[in-house]
Amino acid sequence: MNIRKTEGKDLDQVMSIYESARQYMRENGNPNQWMNGYPSRELIQEDMKKQCSYVCLDEDEIVGVFRFTKGVDPTYIHIYEGNWLNNEPYGVVHRIASAHRKKGVASYCLQWCQEQCNNVRIDTHRNNTSMQNLLLKNGFHYCGIIYLEDGDERLAYQK
Repeated sequence: MNIRKTEGKDLDQVMSIYESARQYMRENGNPNQWMNGYPSRELIQEDMKKQCSYVCLDEDEIVGVFRFTKGVDPTYIHIYEGNWLNNEPYGVVHRIASAHRKKGVASYCLQWCQEQCNNVRIDTHRNNTSMQNLLLKNGFHYCGIIYLEDGDERLAYQK
């Protein structure tokens, strides 16, 4: 597998992966995350402009997508019912999704992020047990609760 920045020609495939992920979440006990078409095409295009949207390729097929940035994430400034592992500079993974056609895609993406920045933070919905299990399997530690800008609660992890 290989990871590169998302390009304009990738957008339809990226949106298809996100739709598949929304369906997977609804079918697996997580109907309240990524509602109303989130993430939108416009949001992904904005990520592309900011050079922080990435795709994971298996040969020439896009099998995963995620947003990765380095630096302070405003929603991570305050953590409740716990603490971050450290306050060193960190990378942040958001909107990670895979096409579910190949095993290990999300783990590969998380490993790539760790190689870019040895200190990584990520959050997920309380009902997204698949992601929680994936994070623990990949060495992330549960740190506490953060709140998104819209007030929604998320479980926060760090490695």
